[in-house]
Amino acid sequence: MAEQQETWGMARLDRQIAFLMEIDRLKTVLRRTLITDRSRRENTAEHSWHITLMAMTLHEYTADPKPDLNHTIKLLLVHDIVEIDAGDTFAYDVQGYTDKEAREQEAANRIFGLLPEDQASELMALWREFEEMRTPEAIFAAAIDRLQPMLHNYYTEGFSWKENGIRLSQALKRIDFVDRVSPVLSSFIKDLLQRAQVKGFLEA
Repeated sequence: MAEQQETWGMARLDRQIAFLMEIDRLKTVLRRTLITDRSRRENTAEHSWHITLMAMTLHEYTADPKPDLNHTIKLLLVHDIVEIDAGDTFAYDVQGYTDKEAREQEAANRIFGLLPEDQASELMALWREFEEMRTPEAIFAAAIDRLQPMLHNYYTEGFSWKENGIRLSQALKRIDFVDRVSPVLSSFIKDLLQRAQVKGFLEA
């Protein structure tokens, strides 16, 4: 944040603007995956934008009764904001997951706490719903969140997979729940991963 925060004469608006300026920092959080032209690593704000459009585009492949798309979009836009403080924990980093929940909860308390209480509670609830993966919307959101980096890896010849020695079995485990929300997408991802292994992008 800037050293001196401007005020606009309305306490609620001041808090909302402070939050909106704070989440701009998500653009500086780098992920392991490359963008598809391989020129640089993707940042988390770009990832959030991409998965939101993926959900809109692929929603037709969800099983009936279909998850609510507008609610899914909210989950996808909110769930990674905590990475401003907690950083991006690599999907296959066993050590990083030991304190991931605590780090992200602390981040959620601080960042969402910038907002007026009603909006802070709403965003906190959305973040928790995504993490708990109990609703159809959260399961669909999680499926899209995991598909996106796999697509990036496939189209960059397994860049982060190779960099970290990831095996096919590890990648398959990450998507073993997708069939619950979309058998079509589950089949597509499994085929993608099998092709990646054949091409040498993933270890056997």
